[in-house]
Amino acid sequence: MSAKTLEEPVRRFQEFLGHGCVVTDPVRLRTYECDGLTHHRATPGVVVLPETAEQVAAVVRICAEHGVPFVARGAGTGLSGGALPRTDGVLIVTSKMRRIISIDLANRRAVVEPGVTNLAITEAVRDQGYYYAPDPSSQQVCSIGGNVAENSGGAHCLKYGFTVNHVRALEIVTPDGDIVELSENDPGYDLLGAFVGSEGTLGVTTKVTVRLTRAPQAVTTLLAAFDGTERGGRAVSAIIGGGILPAAIEMMDALAIEAAEAAVSCAYPEGAGAVLIVELDGPAPEVAHQFGEVTRICAENGAFELRTAAGAAERAAIWKGRKSAFAAVGRISPAYIVQDGVVPRTALPGVLADIDRLSREHGIRVANVFHAGDGNLHPLVLFDDGEPGAAERAELVSGRILDLCVEHGGSITGEHGVGVDKSRYMTKMFSDDDLDTMQLVRCAFDPLGLSNPGKVFPTPRLCGEVPGVRKGAHPLVESGQAEQF
Repeated sequence: MSAKTLEEPVRRFQEFLGHGCVVTDPVRLRTYECDGLTHHRATPGVVVLPETAEQVAAVVRICAEHGVPFVARGAGTGLSGGALPRTDGVLIVTSKMRRIISIDLANRRAVVEPGVTNLAITEAVRDQGYYYAPDPSSQQVCSIGGNVAENSGGAHCLKYGFTVNHVRALEIVTPDGDIVELSENDPGYDLLGAFVGSEGTLGVTTKVTVRLTRAPQAVTTLLAAFDGTERGGRAVSAIIGGGILPAAIEMMDALAIEAAEAAVSCAYPEGAGAVLIVELDGPAPEVAHQFGEVTRICAENGAFELRTAAGAAERAAIWKGRKSAFAAVGRISPAYIVQDGVVPRTALPGVLADIDRLSREHGIRVANVFHAGDGNLHPLVLFDDGEPGAAERAELVSGRILDLCVEHGGSITGEHGVGVDKSRYMTKMFSDDDLDTMQLVRCAFDPLGLSNPGKVFPTPRLCGEVPGVRKGAHPLVESGQAEQF
């Protein structure tokens, strides 16, 4: 689609939103060319910054009328290229939609716009003894609309679940521009569950009703240092196998610790080959009992130092290194790839050993940070982008790590989504029939394929195609518009 084809939609956007909310300047457009996964880049054809659901709906209706693809974007912190824009399309940025509309503590819910940051919800209710449980590492800056798109988790998802477990209702704009409400109380198919985690392929979120969680009576945070991830992994298995469900169990290896020390001086135990962060919460007697069990298990599995946070400040200090890990590796490597995969918890030792083997074979360092309790790995693949061939070797190692996850019965993503970065790996997990079935769901919402096209699915399919049959012309093929999909 040429720039000329966007002229009429742009004119109508400006008429409806005002010139200040429509970006066409080439220099300003480059601000939006990538998300947190910076090796995928594309400059959007035009950027719009709506302030209301009605404005979003108007933009989408104009796109539908003109056959223009659109992509929704929140804070741009995604790590799979899910918000990668279209050079021939519209980028709908929801950052101006950041009102906390209402808080209903009696029913433990809050209604917010998609541009509200994850942490802002907790900050709004903390003094009343509540919080919002999903806590991605980027929670200070990531937006709730993006969390809905990716079904984000965080360190505490082991006990409290992912975003889908905390969304009670959504207001969305469908790909043809209608404003629709989806609720957990709706009869029939779970359309709310289908939308959460759909990565913007089913429409645009304009309002979110989230579940608020009562702050626990007691919280205890423990840091255990081990000589390596193998002993730390054994401790994790023993903790979960003993019937203890911590709020969080996180592990970092020596390279990740080195990066965190360089970035934020977290002062983890000297000489640690791995650190385990275990957070327990709940009724005070239960937490006290679990704490005794966890310290015993860690000691029995070779922990050479144990630290317990005495209060909120020390707890924050323990978490500081873990929360900064993704950005911290920039201190020890010119470039890196953030990977995200899942394996059964019992497979962790073997998979980590295989990652170490891959690292040595290809001369590519890998720093491991992971949600140990549920086997969600976040390997950070480090390389020097100024070294010939290094980027290619890093990509190879990164892809092979995903292969390992699938081979051990896991998944190619835990919480970062598929986006454009991992779409080619979908066939490793799903058959053609599986993917065709998913595509039918997408087509039910978006028959023209305009909402975030080119994401999630490895082979773009037109919604006019019959699953399993690749012949015949779709109306858009005949009109010459099909190349946009």
